[in-house]
Amino acid sequence: MTSRDPCPRESDLVILFDVDDTLLDNDRIQSDLRAHLAAELGHDARDRYWEILERLRGELGYVDYLGALERYRLEHLHDPRVLELSCWLVDYPFADRLYPSALEVLRLARSEGRIAILSDGDAVFQPCKVMRSGLWNAVDGEVLIYVHKELMLADVERLLPSRHYVMVDDKLRILSTMKSIWRERLTTILPRQGRYANDPSNDARYPGADVTIGCISDLLTLDMASLRPRR
Repeated sequence: MTSRDPCPRESDLVILFDVDDTLLDNDRIQSDLRAHLAAELGHDARDRYWEILERLRGELGYVDYLGALERYRLEHLHDPRVLELSCWLVDYPFADRLYPSALEVLRLARSEGRIAILSDGDAVFQPCKVMRSGLWNAVDGEVLIYVHKELMLADVERLLPSRHYVMVDDKLRILSTMKSIWRERLTTILPRQGRYANDPSNDARYPGADVTIGCISDLLTLDMASLRPRR
């Protein structure tokens, strides 16, 4: 987050956006990483790295690409090619993986209320991704990144106080948890993008979002003024 007033004024409406598979095509990024690993180190190395990545996700609660690379490196200390992977990750052209009209959606949302990024992730790679994609500047540095963001709503309220919130996220699990806490103070929006949003098992397991859209650009035709709380 940027430096802010220790006692911020309450807004009528705060619109929160997830990053991965909401504004940014993270499935495409992972596909590119898999292809790069296979091309540079081979299919066995790719599979081993992904095994470490998933195991680390289970331990930490978020995807830690650089942390998984560190663990993989410990198994291959004599292979200098591993060192180049960190540069590939950090220098990846994240801006090219924004969903169509993602920045335009943020500009429109800003005209209706205060906007911010609310994401899960590590403290190094995830902020880098948000910055290099252009999302950091698009929300004027209003960026919150947690381990389990749906459990940090008291902190969100402290930093971004509001009468009403909107959460745009591709994961029904997160939207459902947030709704159970904020209840009528929250409007949930699910864009059907990425593997989580299109997994039918999630539809069976969690309540539907208040609003479901096909893709993030559909927000350009949504009456965002209707999301404002009635006085």
